Amino acid sequence: MYSFMGGGLFCAIVGNILLVVSTATDYWMQYRLSGSFAHQGLWRYCMSGKCYMQTDSIAYWNATRAFMILSAMSCFAGIIAGILSFAHFSAFERFNRSFAAGIMFFVSTLFVLLAMAIYTGVTVNFLGKRFGDWRFSWSYILGWVALLMTFFAGIFYMCAYRMHECRRMAGPR
Repeated sequence: MYSFMGGGLFCAIVGNILLVVSTATDYWMQYRLSGSFAHQGLWRYCMSGKCYMQTDSIAYWNATRAFMILSAMSCFAGIIAGILSFAHFSAFERFNRSFAAGIMFFVSTLFVLLAMAIYTGVTVNFLGKRFGDWRFSWSYILGWVALLMTFFAGIFYMCAYRMHECRRMAGPR
């Protein structure tokens, strides 16, 4: 049980770091504009070595930002619940913290999936046609890796919960 929780906690911490880095960095998309390379993230775009804030309030950027932030927050809440699941408090006996952590990691996975789907769909259908020579970049890829890490953290914690429940049902021998 504890090895599943440890693996889940490792995946969750790595996933949360990747979520924060992916959300904060400016390399979601790279493209060629007027003969020079440019790149953009969720908050800024950079051309010719200078970066500028995204001042346009475009719905898909706002949705992607919001879902990435919600994902990082729910992953962090899952990490707290995951750490607390190692402790044995008699006051919390009816509330299984490993189950709660697993649910929070799955919620985080859902939020990052929504963010990535929105960004991918709009980029491919709208921006991809506007810029001829473009590609997704490393910040975007980190978002997908974070999705996998939070998903596996949820799987590990659900396995730990099931092991705990099976032991509890079997009772002492």
